[in-house]
This record gives sequence, structure tokens and C-alpha cells, in this order.
Amino acid sequence: MVLEAIRYASDHLQILNQLKLPHASEYDDVASSRDAWHAIKEMRTRGAPAIAIVAALALAVELTTPSTSHELSEVAEEVQAFIFEKLDYLVTSRPTAVNLADAARKLKRVVEKAGAVSGATGESVTRAYVEAAEQMLVDDVSDNQAIGKHGAEWILKHAESGEDVQVSVLTHCNTRSLATAGYGTALGVIRSLHATSSLKHAFCTETRPYNQGSRLTAFELVHDKIPATLITDSMAAALLRLKGPTERIAAIVVGADRVAANGDTANKIGTYTLAIAAKYHKVKFLVAAPRTTIDLGTKSGEDIVIEERPGREVTLVKGPRFDGASLDLEQVETVSIAATGIDVWNPAFDVTPAELIDGIVTEVGVVEKSDDGVFHLETLFDGSSDSIKPSTIGGL
Repeated sequence: MVLEAIRYASDHLQILNQLKLPHASEYDDVASSRDAWHAIKEMRTRGAPAIAIVAALALAVELTTPSTSHELSEVAEEVQAFIFEKLDYLVTSRPTAVNLADAARKLKRVVEKAGAVSGATGESVTRAYVEAAEQMLVDDVSDNQAIGKHGAEWILKHAESGEDVQVSVLTHCNTRSLATAGYGTALGVIRSLHATSSLKHAFCTETRPYNQGSRLTAFELVHDKIPATLITDSMAAALLRLKGPTERIAAIVVGADRVAANGDTANKIGTYTLAIAAKYHKVKFLVAAPRTTIDLGTKSGEDIVIEERPGREVTLVKGPRFDGASLDLEQVETVSIAATGIDVWNPAFDVTPAELIDGIVTEVGVVEKSDDGVFHLETLFDGSSDSIKPSTIGGL
């Protein structure tokens, strides 16, 4: 059974506190946009898909909570202004994630449309918002499954020929059910390969400094009984060089926090390094991201603002005490692993240039470069981009 990162029923929202993983599974209540803002900022919930859905649903819960609904005006325009203010606030929790901003823009359009209906009331505007936010959660899994299917087929198509082909793949950060409403994107591709007995072995990087790979991805792979091995980030190039039956990597598949119009991709720090290594070793490099992640308004990676995180994430590590034989989950300690006083640079993401990317897989298929070496991502959109779709990508 796939892990649930988000639990939602009517007016009740809970998130799996991913700071406690992999040693404890605890769910936190999210009852307001303020709760969601802090959960996203503190990385208790993470992954561009999940944070967009959590933000949207948190405001839905807030709007339907009696203490809030009693205070809201019956005037449609005033409720619309309230929703707009809350959405703008939620976007500031993770400015790099285009999915969150994209979801906010689309939800605003839903609210505007509801408010423009003759006889619109504050209640009707609220209802329109809540239904749209809930639809994001419903649609997320189906989009992820489509991404997984298209990505798996693409990797097998480009793998060495032979009967009963099985491939080994490498992934970075966490892009599975813990980063989405379910199934996942890059890890959804791995899951799809495994489901069709086409996966020989999966490798995941630890993903320093926040260790999403070792804490989250490894946890999910073990949970789903997928054959997998954890490596440190600095081992990736050496792994790509190996030629053994298990170690020979057919592809690297990663998520994305934002894809620019030219295909430049912002993702968890360390992705760029993997893409360089893949190019040298002639290993396919695939970005798994829904169309909501593609920002045609951002021309290239140079226009993407990179979030910088606190230096203590690099210099400190936290975990339960190990007594030499077992873990004591009641004794959580923070340990310094760096020289006191050293300066730290801690960008949350890096940008991988389009020329290092072989394909971008979305819920409608894989886009490859044209003969002129350019991604034409605009062809993915047929005028339906205003529909409310879930965010289903990697990121932090």
C-alpha cells in the first residue's frame, strides 16, 4: 500500500510530518492557511506537488471552519478578496515552486468566475473554491500514473535491446507518494517499471544536505519492497561508470520544481551534477514533471530565483540515539558535523541546462528535442492549461 502524505476528508486535513521519517509516522493537523504556510516552510510537507495541494486544501478547510465561515461576508467580492489575500500569502512559503504559484493563479480564476455569476454570494464563491481545491487532490494520482507509464516506456525504448529487458535506474531527492498526493513522478516511473517486472534495480542518492533520499525515498522503496540501494551523492559518477549487470544504469530520472520554456530545469541541489555525469557516461537523463511545472513565462533557467536555506541544515544533523544495537526513538539528538564558525552556502535548488536533458515526461507523453536541439514545450498545451491540475513533482 502506498504511503499517504496527505489525508483529507471534508473539512479535515492532515499531513504526514516528514521531518519525523523514517523513524516515526506522525500526522499533523492543518486547519488554516497559516498552518499550511509553516508546514511548507518548515518542510514538514514537501515536494512541489504536495505543497500546492496542501496549501489549496488548507485554505478550503479554513473557509469551511465555523469560526471562519461565520466571520466571512455574504458579499461575493469580499470573500473573493479574502481568498486572494490568503493565496498570495501561501505562495510566499515556497517561491521557487511554480506549481504552487500556478495553482494559486488558477484557483483565483475559479473564484473570479464564481463571483461574476449573477446572484453570486460569499457562500457560492466559497463552495466553488473548495470544489476546485478538492479536485486537485482527486486528479493528482491519475496524472502521476500517466507520467510513470510514459517515462517507463521511454526508458525501455532507449535501453539496450533484448528479450525480457530489465533496467537499472538512478533517482535523486524524493518524488514519490510523499512528494505528491500519491504514486509520484520520477519515482512513479520507477514504480511503473517495477510493476511490469522491467526494473532490475533502483538506486537513490542520499540528497544532502536535507537527506530526502536517505530519509524518504529509501523509506518508500523499502516499504514497497522495490529492489534498491542507497548511495551518497558523491558516489553517483562512480556508479555510472560501472558495467555490472545490476549496476549498469540505463537512465537517471529526476523530478522538477520548475521547467523553463527552453527546457532548463530547476530541481533539488545536486541534479545539475548528475546531469553532467550522465552526459559524460552516455546515460539517458529524464525529467519527470507534469505540465503544471512548465512555466512558459520563464524563458530560461537564468530567470529562476533560487531559494537559499539556513546554513544549519548543512552543519547539523538530527536523529534518534543509536546505542550500538538499536535506535532509541525517544532520544532525538542534534549533532554538529562541521567546524564552528565556518561560512555556509546552502542553495535549495540548482538549474540543469536543457542541453543536458534527453527528455521531459509529462502526463501526456515525453517531449524530446527537435532536430535543432530545442525543446518545444509549448506543443504540450492545447488551451486546456487553465484547468485545475495537481502539482506532481519533486523539489525539496
